[in-house]
Amino acid sequence: MKKTKNPFVSFFSSMQLTLFTFISLAVSSIIGTIILQNKEPAFYVNQYGPNLAKIFEILNIGDMYNSWWFLSLLVLLSLNLIVCTIDRLPNVWRMVVLDNLQTTPERLERQSRRQAFLVDNDHAGAVAAAKAVLDSFGKGVQQADQEKGTLLFIQKGAWTRLGVYVVHASILIIFAGAIIGSIYGHKGGVTLPEGSTTSSIYQFGSNQLIDLGFGIRCDKFTLSFYDNGAPKEYRSDLTVIKGGKEVLRKSIVVNDPLDYGGYTFYQASYEPRNEMVVTIANETSATEKTFLVVPRREVSWANEGVSFGIVNIQGSNRTGYGYKIWFTDKHGEPSTFWLTEGMAGKVQRAATTYAVSLKRRYATGLQVAKDPGVWYVYVGCLAMLLGLLVAFFLSHRRVWIYLAKEGDSTRILLSGTANKNRIGFDKEFVALVEKIRLNDSLTPSKEAS
Repeated sequence: MKKTKNPFVSFFSSMQLTLFTFISLAVSSIIGTIILQNKEPAFYVNQYGPNLAKIFEILNIGDMYNSWWFLSLLVLLSLNLIVCTIDRLPNVWRMVVLDNLQTTPERLERQSRRQAFLVDNDHAGAVAAAKAVLDSFGKGVQQADQEKGTLLFIQKGAWTRLGVYVVHASILIIFAGAIIGSIYGHKGGVTLPEGSTTSSIYQFGSNQLIDLGFGIRCDKFTLSFYDNGAPKEYRSDLTVIKGGKEVLRKSIVVNDPLDYGGYTFYQASYEPRNEMVVTIANETSATEKTFLVVPRREVSWANEGVSFGIVNIQGSNRTGYGYKIWFTDKHGEPSTFWLTEGMAGKVQRAATTYAVSLKRRYATGLQVAKDPGVWYVYVGCLAMLLGLLVAFFLSHRRVWIYLAKEGDSTRILLSGTANKNRIGFDKEFVALVEKIRLNDSLTPSKEAS
């Protein structure tokens, strides 16, 4: 009588459920790629209209990968994998540890890959020669004496039957990492002007302020352009400050972030400010000072008795910008001269010479992520690659040789099977038969039925 399968096990171990969850996750991922994530509610209203934006809010489409229904799909697929593994692994494990020496000659006769012939050699000599041939196929030849003869057995790759369950486990590890990252991690951003320091970021979606536990300072921002004026590369020189001390410095660009304290700082964007960074040096006294200057606004350096300002700006990203500087030290008529960004100029005054340089002030846009589950994901991906390699490219191969006395001769029955890559195993089996035929102690006297 056939045992009735538990309905719970039948449902959660079904291939239909696996396909449903995989397709649902794939479609959801496409939606999450098309629809920008973690934007303000007003963005979705402007982009998709109030009615569709309301549906987005109910289903949490703006933060889809943390939504209840997306996490439910992950849990459903996890249950499917767990129940499927529990249901089917015992039978697979029995195949891995099966005592293949209990196989009967009658069963070997029914194998699709088999070859039988008679040899003019005594039984003991034929067994020893056949065992030597099997040693060339692999190590660990097993032997058992049966009622009418001797059975030799060897196998390779029995553990490869577990490859698919390594894939199952890897998916669960990846899901665990994703859930840990979702619960205990967060993503946010900050716009940090040059020379400024922050110890907090704004979380995407909620705009909640998150304390980093350390300070991050932007020392310098560098922007380069193509000949057509388009931005080519933007680079931020960052310094990490902990306990009032500088503990780490790094210059970051796109795809080369800074990592510290479990946080990763990515170069994401930039923002030009309506300020210029002007550095003035008195070459006689060797004094120097840097100022933040707003165009068309006078700035004073009281210690030097100097006043200056940017009175005109001309140019573009493509041709470069020129800045007209007005400068006086109260000795004689004021000086006016042009400077280009990043270049230093000198202004000669009655008492001394001043070196003047300037650059536009930028704010770097940093995307910040903390994901404590990322190492679980890395381990899971590595395990998945290993499991797929085993599951698709390796197989469990088994070979038996049964030797029985038949008159003055010894009858040899060679049979084998493989659970995958049967074409490849056929070649191995043919090569093994040929080795037996070429062995002096096993040269067939005639084919056997």
